[in-house]
Amino acid sequence: MTTSMTAGDSLATSQRSLGDPEVRHPLWPPLVAGCPTTSTDTIAHPLEVDYAYDKASPALFTGAGSHTGAGRAAGHDRWAPLLPPLPAPGLGEGGTPLIDIGDGIFIKDESRNPTWSHKDRLNRVTASAAVGVGASGIVVASSGNHGASAAAYAARAGLRCVVLASADMPPAVASFLNAYGAVVLPVPAADRWPLMRLITDRTGLHPVSNLAVTHTGHPFGAEGYKTVAYEIFADLGVPSAVFVPTGYGELLFGVWKGFTELHRLGLAESVPRIHACEPALGGPLHAALRQGVPATRVDVGESDAYGIDCAVGSIRGVLAVRGSGGSALLVSDEQMRAAQAELAGHGLWAELSAAAGLAGLRSAGQGVEREGPVVCISTSSGFKDRGVGASPELAAPVDPSWDEVSRRLRAAGIRD
Repeated sequence: MTTSMTAGDSLATSQRSLGDPEVRHPLWPPLVAGCPTTSTDTIAHPLEVDYAYDKASPALFTGAGSHTGAGRAAGHDRWAPLLPPLPAPGLGEGGTPLIDIGDGIFIKDESRNPTWSHKDRLNRVTASAAVGVGASGIVVASSGNHGASAAAYAARAGLRCVVLASADMPPAVASFLNAYGAVVLPVPAADRWPLMRLITDRTGLHPVSNLAVTHTGHPFGAEGYKTVAYEIFADLGVPSAVFVPTGYGELLFGVWKGFTELHRLGLAESVPRIHACEPALGGPLHAALRQGVPATRVDVGESDAYGIDCAVGSIRGVLAVRGSGGSALLVSDEQMRAAQAELAGHGLWAELSAAAGLAGLRSAGQGVEREGPVVCISTSSGFKDRGVGASPELAAPVDPSWDEVSRRLRAAGIRD
């Protein structure tokens, strides 16, 4: 394969419907409400970006890994040919470490991104889309990582950012939003998406959250998640499986698409099985696969894994699981807490939602084949959980006398 383009040029050519791959639309503008040709009143079909793969050079992946070599661009610019155009400046997103925790299990630690979550990979691309269409800013419906990340990339690009959030958002997320100067509007959850449509129509702000009856998300956004697969491949090769914390399925789809591209380019011999890990008190992807439908809506119970506790799914997740021969796994809050504690034992502080990948692997046990190493994606920092800072015993002063200190050490199993 040869390329007639420079490393900084995007090879993106069009938007393609995931409902019917034969249906294509021009690359611009991004169709943020789903495919207007194949979507129906009950199912909205997302779009993916297609590329001139025959012009992509395999040298793009030579010596990549988690570390930026001499002369290599940082962040998404490293992968620009296989991403949508990136006119918005980056923050060094990506390049996160792959941590070996033993027994052939590796953790892809996405908390090392600029705003401490995987969402930075998406928002570099969506902020670029806003710049590309000449919008003055973006609007997002989120009370978590997505909102914090969107605000950061908007600030970096000189764009305004409006965040439709909830009043009980985690303290860390509120701090991020305030620091970046976002306009934060805490409103009831049911009102966020209608308000986002109204703000988009009235102000011209570019939406970077879902606008459709079933989840579509931004057509450019999931492309940013492909870089997770590129990095795993460069560091480890093709694992036997990847376990992904799953809400709407955008990360799941991006990881799968990244590996399919590597296979298409003749670099990877196979594509790993992709396993979605959803909260047991919801699980729209699990339900869609069970029912044999492209996407569905479910009732959601109370879960502390607020980042992936979604009522509606997307055809993206169905395609990724079926296309890779993977599965959709349901994990309880207790299983996620056990996985969170296990990660902490390896020095990794993960948000509860972020621990769903390892929880899925542990809960599956012998039910998931493992011919080789597996990767569990940990999506964000434990600092993003709602309960952070609510442990008063940590701040209580301790009598510095040796008797008291010795007593506490012995209670912790440390002997003098």
